[in-house]
Amino acid sequence: MTALYITCAVLYLVSLIASPKKTWMAIKSGTKMLMKILPQFLVIILVMTFVLYVFPPENIVTLLSKSSNWINVFVASLIGSIVVMPGFIVFPLAGILKEIGVGYAVLASFTTTLMLVGILTFPLEKQYYGTKFTIIRNLVGYVIAIVISIIIGLLLGGLV
Repeated sequence: MTALYITCAVLYLVSLIASPKKTWMAIKSGTKMLMKILPQFLVIILVMTFVLYVFPPENIVTLLSKSSNWINVFVASLIGSIVVMPGFIVFPLAGILKEIGVGYAVLASFTTTLMLVGILTFPLEKQYYGTKFTIIRNLVGYVIAIVISIIIGLLLGGLV
């Protein structure tokens, strides 16, 4: 992460030296866009915090640690669709779930819906892409996640 910060700082300085006027215009434009999106982003963070309080990783592990069956695939897909987690938390959590015996189909359902479906981000997404597109994108993402889960469950076994 430090390398990324250093790279950004160096590129910022290069941009500032090359064209100070354009650099400041870009900073002003970016700041305006940030301020426009910030209220909704803060709401998403607050709701995400509440959801993670209600469904902490320990509860998710307990809920999904049973056998790998259709019900668990469905429950995992619902949890994944609602909860918002960054990838650096999702994949270690998936590793923990696998270690305690959660089936591959359930893991696939949980992780793919976490990445493809966004119920909590719906209001923000709707504002930028429109309601119809956002609904279609979430539904298609959900269907893809279920199909992936079924294929993985059938290929790797354990889906009863």
